[in-house]
Amino acid sequence: MQEKDASPHGFLPRFQHFATQAIHVGQEPEQWTSQAVVPPISLSTTFKQGAPGRHLGFEYSRSGNPTRNCLEKAVAALDGAKYSTNRYFRQVATEFGLKISFVDCSKTKLLEEAITPETKLVWIETPTNPILKMIDIEACAHTVHKHGDIILVVDNTFMSAYFQRPLALGADICMYSATKYMNGHSDVVMGLVSLNSERLHNRLRFLQNSLGAVPSPIDCYLCNRGLKTLQIRMEKHFENGMEVAQFLESNPWVEKVIYPGLPSHPQHELAKRQCTGCPGMITFYIKGSLQHAETFLKNLKLFTLAESLGGYESLAEHPAIMTHASVPKSDREVLGISDTLIRLSVGLEDKQDLLDDLDQALKAAHSPNASHN
Repeated sequence: MQEKDASPHGFLPRFQHFATQAIHVGQEPEQWTSQAVVPPISLSTTFKQGAPGRHLGFEYSRSGNPTRNCLEKAVAALDGAKYSTNRYFRQVATEFGLKISFVDCSKTKLLEEAITPETKLVWIETPTNPILKMIDIEACAHTVHKHGDIILVVDNTFMSAYFQRPLALGADICMYSATKYMNGHSDVVMGLVSLNSERLHNRLRFLQNSLGAVPSPIDCYLCNRGLKTLQIRMEKHFENGMEVAQFLESNPWVEKVIYPGLPSHPQHELAKRQCTGCPGMITFYIKGSLQHAETFLKNLKLFTLAESLGGYESLAEHPAIMTHASVPKSDREVLGISDTLIRLSVGLEDKQDLLDDLDQALKAAHSPNASHN
């Protein structure tokens, strides 16, 4: 369910009870003998059984852990679920005999044409990284599910559960890099999966248990803690992100700004229909050349030159050289990942400080004294 009042800038109303669920679901003190209000970190890998095969919910940490259980319940609630990338596809998945094809899913006609009798799974990311193209999840779900038992997976990392709920729009699986906004503190490496299908849930649980692909209790504790401030963090990311995007769009040293929250974004109306707001992810093309981009990044004081995103701190990076260097140059050119493209992860600092930092770095990049050899 969603609240009656629309969110700022014409987006969908906020999801009801989000902050309450993030703080309380799965966190009940009654589950602990100590009645701890904050879920403790359970480091034990094994748990005592009353009799052979009779346990109290946990037997071995690979199949379940009390701290992880708290996180799983909270994420499921926030996603509206019952149960709680390019490099991989190109260089790893193909070695296992998987056939991979890349499609612009913003055009459902192209998605329809790409589906074959062999297609088992469609994976979409919205907004895309780093160009921030929005994908119509509901339209993709309709297209995919016409063809039988094909699984639709949505990477919801950039929007987080606060701004977008793929499962409610027809996705079969919702995934996150919890390292980013869901945790929000740049101190955890973790992935999250939520889904509503009992059949898929059982299959994934079996694989998780068999392969031992489980996060540590400490990481679960940190991410569970991060969820408690997800709502207020995302609201601030949205506020700061919009300010930065508007500033850049009006700056004479910027060629183009890409941000779904701006009316100039090609899928702005889709973003308003599908999401309750926007995160702090912004990409823009600086006027000039690679040297201008490098000089800009070198002169930033508040934004840190680093990969990753979604933390409380502001980051800046050069996709063509950093995060997307493994993508073939010809593909980067098609995607629009040029030498002048810069990606920002706008953090929670004071807005004016962020704008001042960007302003001085842009001026430095285009200063007559700057070297652009």
